Amino acid sequence: MKKTNALLIMVAVLGIGTAVAKPVHAALTTNSSESTTATSDSSSSDSSEAVQTKALTSPYVVYGAGLASEDKDQIKETLGVSSNYKSLTATGSDYAKYINSAGTTDASMISSVALAPADPGTGVKVNIEKFNGQDNITEVTSQQYAMVATMAGVNDVIITVTANKSVSGESALTGVYEALAADGISLDNQNTQAANGVLDATQSAIDQNSSDDKYPGKLMGAVGNVSSELAEDHQKNGDYATNEEIKQMLEDELDKQGIKSDTSVTVINNIVVALANVQKAPVSNTKSYVKNASKVADEISNSVGDKMADLSDFANSEDAKKAEGFLANIWNSIVSFFQNLFN
Repeated sequence: MKKTNALLIMVAVLGIGTAVAKPVHAALTTNSSESTTATSDSSSSDSSEAVQTKALTSPYVVYGAGLASEDKDQIKETLGVSSNYKSLTATGSDYAKYINSAGTTDASMISSVALAPADPGTGVKVNIEKFNGQDNITEVTSQQYAMVATMAGVNDVIITVTANKSVSGESALTGVYEALAADGISLDNQNTQAANGVLDATQSAIDQNSSDDKYPGKLMGAVGNVSSELAEDHQKNGDYATNEEIKQMLEDELDKQGIKSDTSVTVINNIVVALANVQKAPVSNTKSYVKNASKVADEISNSVGDKMADLSDFANSEDAKKAEGFLANIWNSIVSFFQNLFN
């Protein structure tokens, strides 16, 4: 073969190689600064302080300040943390900032979380992992974490939660917000505290229906759909729904989910107050929240158990890395072939 013809063939192969490699790399990267919200038609009130509008640039692990040092390595392993994760610590003062201004002690910050970038449109998915075979997150469910984080303005991330001892799990969300802040994504404190109000309001209902593993998803799905509708109505009309109107909307959604009779009047009233606060938080002024909340609500309505995300949901999954490695090996083989022709 003449060198000229070989060179032409190599150029052609280079063109093919580039066309194949680019989309795979784009799917794998976690450093994009592009918006990852479910919609691109956000209103002018959208901002990094209202809803997450850009991709997480790195995976994070956030250890609770009360974590025993001897358990840290096993927590790391349980959360699936690798060398590319940035490490942070969630303290009692962080809890006061994001969750409840009354605060708490560092010693009570037990839950730890890992936060990984997800592909655009994924929303929020949550896995709760056992520690040494024990379910140490005793109250908060994956479905609650997912919907409450969405209400706080979080989007397109996969959250993994665990603890080295038995805890309710409420403080884990502090780590989520701390990681986003470290990544340059600031969420409005009014959003995070209003969202936590929903967590508190729904907890007793989930505790009362602990024998029904479908109940958390149905309840949080109903709550999420109402919140999305409230935000949309407010953006269209400029008015806030009354508590009576919110209650009717919530009861209708609970009825659709088939759990109205399993949800006490007291719980419903508490959730109504919490939803009214989310309605008045900055997150509800954004068009992206309307779609994000509706999407996550639909997904968790049918979600059962502690695992919402699987390997394919991770933007930097092992399967994706293997695919990238496979293409790299093919490309190296092609380059080696033509190098041998010229030698």
